[in-house]
Amino acid sequence: MFADPTGTGAIAFAAVFAALYAAHQVADHWVQTQRQADCKSEPGWPGRLACTAHVATYFLTAVIALATLILATGLRLDPWGVGVGLTVSAVSHYIADRRTPLRRLAELLGKDPHWLTRGGGMYALDQSWHTGFLFIAALFCAA
Repeated sequence: MFADPTGTGAIAFAAVFAALYAAHQVADHWVQTQRQADCKSEPGWPGRLACTAHVATYFLTAVIALATLILATGLRLDPWGVGVGLTVSAVSHYIADRRTPLRRLAELLGKDPHWLTRGGGMYALDQSWHTGFLFIAALFCAA
């Protein structure tokens, strides 16, 4: 699946990862509304709906970035792989942005609760989680 002696797969992966990372930064920091940012981790349906709205715009931003990459470079990507990759990205993004799963995982791994709440730790864990899953998403998109 990933064997590519010519190296073109690696080039496609690098381009897709760069596009998804750029889309992530734009979607998380510019496209996301203040209401989504404030409410996406709230309990119950208000939080779920705010998070879903954010992830929908996040997903759309990634689609636009990949479409732009394809149009600008002529890169060919398998639609099935792109669909799987973008789904991985969207689902993992929703899980992290609901906060409770990420916080529980951090606590399970022994992260200092003071660092999580006061030292920017949750933001750092959130962004590194997203970047890790963007790597996985790019692998699927470029495969």
